[in-house]
Amino acid sequence: MRKKDIVTGINMKNLFIVKTIIASLGLLVLFSSGQASAQIIPQPYVSVGEKDGDVTYAAGARALNLGVEVGVGPDSSTGFDVLKFMNLPVISPYVGLGWYSNEKGVALSGGVQVNATENVFLGAGYNSVRGFNGQLGIKF
Repeated sequence: MRKKDIVTGINMKNLFIVKTIIASLGLLVLFSSGQASAQIIPQPYVSVGEKDGDVTYAAGARALNLGVEVGVGPDSSTGFDVLKFMNLPVISPYVGLGWYSNEKGVALSGGVQVNATENVFLGAGYNSVRGFNGQLGIKF
């Protein structure tokens, strides 16, 4: 094989790789943009849990991979949490930070939400003030 053929073969391989990467990125943007536009409409959900033998509950909504929950914890403490979601194809893990009354103070939370059907999602999480909880939400 001549030296020129070897160089041309390498350039053709690099060109193929570059075209493949460009096509893949284009398809990724095309399909993910539909998901992002669907996220503009808030997705409301309710949450029920347990901490120290007390029933806890919250209502929340998420849009654009951010969420807000307003909840009631043990000893009738009330508060809110701000959540950040990571949007993956089927599941959406999240972490959050909140503030609660009755000297409960700062709350840390984390969990995951899963698409059950096209219009319903389920979730499970933990909040340091409200304890372990289950979530049920709808998509419009």
